[in-house]
Amino acid sequence: MAVSVESLYREHSSWLTGWLRARLGHCSDRAADFAQDTFLRILQSRPVVADIAQPKSYLATIARGLMIDHFRRNDIEQAYLAELALVPEALQPSPEERALLLETLCSIDLMLTGLGPKVRQAFLLSQIDGLDYDSIASELDVSVSSVKKYMRKAVTECLKCL
Repeated sequence: MAVSVESLYREHSSWLTGWLRARLGHCSDRAADFAQDTFLRILQSRPVVADIAQPKSYLATIARGLMIDHFRRNDIEQAYLAELALVPEALQPSPEERALLLETLCSIDLMLTGLGPKVRQAFLLSQIDGLDYDSIASELDVSVSSVKKYMRKAVTECLKCL
């Protein structure tokens, strides 16, 4: 039997908000926002949810993912703003450019999170540290052909983000 999002909301929204409030330091407004975002995510993906054996676990999993995404984005934004504070005012990007750069950084972070550890490390050693493939191979204790494979995978994922 399928369950509607409406009945899922009606039966579990109070519980979810309380669950979120406990994890967010009793911040009612933020908990309510995350609860609404959880149900919005479900509604956007499917208006009728298959029979769920454990609806609270289902909701908690979605809400947890939304919180992780939110806090990861917040960490990236804070690091970006800290670095931006070091740039002379005359060279500061416009608010529109800042927003685009932040979105790009968040997309790159999401893409990197989805890569395997060696692929991620090879990509960062290449793009951030400027190492060539031979140096990356030595650093990771793999062959140059493995580094090429890692980089191909990382670049492919970057292109998907674009």
